Amino acid sequence: MKGADIMLIALLILAVICVLLLAFIIVMLYYRDPRRGNAAVLDAIRKMQKEEQKLRKQQAAATNETISLSMKMLSDNLAQNQTQTRETTAAQLRQFEERIRGLESANSRSMAQLQDTVMQQMELLRAQNDKRLTEIRKTVDDTLQTHLEQKMTESFKRVTDSLEAVYKGLGEMQTLANDVGGLKRVLSNVKTRGTLGEIRLGSILQEIMAPEQYDTNVETVPGSGKRVEFAIRLPAESGEPVWLPIDSKFPADCYTQLLDAQDSGDRQAVESAQAALRQRITSFAKDIHEKYIREPYTTAFGILFLPFEGLYSEVVNSGLTEMLQQKFAVNIAGPSTMAAMLNALYMGFRTLAIQKQSDQVWQILSGVKEEFGNFEAALRGTQSKLDAAGKELDKLIGVRTRAINKRLENVQRIGFHEDAGEQTAE
Repeated sequence: MKGADIMLIALLILAVICVLLLAFIIVMLYYRDPRRGNAAVLDAIRKMQKEEQKLRKQQAAATNETISLSMKMLSDNLAQNQTQTRETTAAQLRQFEERIRGLESANSRSMAQLQDTVMQQMELLRAQNDKRLTEIRKTVDDTLQTHLEQKMTESFKRVTDSLEAVYKGLGEMQTLANDVGGLKRVLSNVKTRGTLGEIRLGSILQEIMAPEQYDTNVETVPGSGKRVEFAIRLPAESGEPVWLPIDSKFPADCYTQLLDAQDSGDRQAVESAQAALRQRITSFAKDIHEKYIREPYTTAFGILFLPFEGLYSEVVNSGLTEMLQQKFAVNIAGPSTMAAMLNALYMGFRTLAIQKQSDQVWQILSGVKEEFGNFEAALRGTQSKLDAAGKELDKLIGVRTRAINKRLENVQRIGFHEDAGEQTAE
């Protein structure tokens, strides 16, 4: 027991003894002299009250002192316990920090090693892919370059030859236009005029088209008995050719009248000659439409060939071409435009031939496509490996994080139980 408790017990014992002594004295006095005994009893009671008050004060002082000592001891114990708890917690936290730093360092090293491995694999894969792509690109470029250069050279050569033929024909036509007088004498006969137009048209066809691409005196409409001078043979899916009829016409008398009227300056004569020329050209177009055009044996249109540029210019300037196209599906062509049309058709034939021979190019491109498929598969495999590595990394981070959190929770529980135990002991 402590000193304050002993003092309190001693005071209580002393108070009890005093009370017993006073009671004994009062009893003795009362039996000897009741009157004095009553007074003595009253005095004793007053003394007892005073002693009781004194004892209460002393008891209160002792109790206060005891409480102060207890509070001081409790405060000292709490401070000591808090200091020990802080030191223990700080030591444990330092240990956990060291462990966490160790784990972070290990994770960093693992991540660095994994990243280095992935980067090395990616670099190796990239190098292999670059090498394969370079080889594929070189093969494709060499093949396509050789094939295209050969085809383009041949095509440009043919176009150049055709243009030279056109320029040559234009020069000849200009020479003929300068000698109008001689031309009039030559063209005085109707049969001669028709033969000249056929010769001119046949010359242009022979210069530009291959022999198997056109024919002469063709019955474009089976069973009609009507034969056109020339017809272009166009390929069709059915295997039977589709004909493009071309008929040469030369209204020399109408054209001569128009030239004479223009030379004379007579406006009325010019208008009359122009009307006669339009009427003659319209009749030619109608004749071509009715005799030589019938689908599906022929194309939907035909061509009316005028052998001289001057005549063709007059017809074009009169605005007759659009009407003939809409009403009779007949196109007007002069020497230059005829050559241009035939060149366009010839280039179309060449393009068709190139398309038919494009199987080799498609085989090469199919090989390239297959190589790209292999490349895609390799990339997908690499992506799968990277995804697996990412999942392993996430799993590793998750396990370590849960372990650290669990350790920290254990620390919190340990600290709580230690504090509760110390308070219970006190």
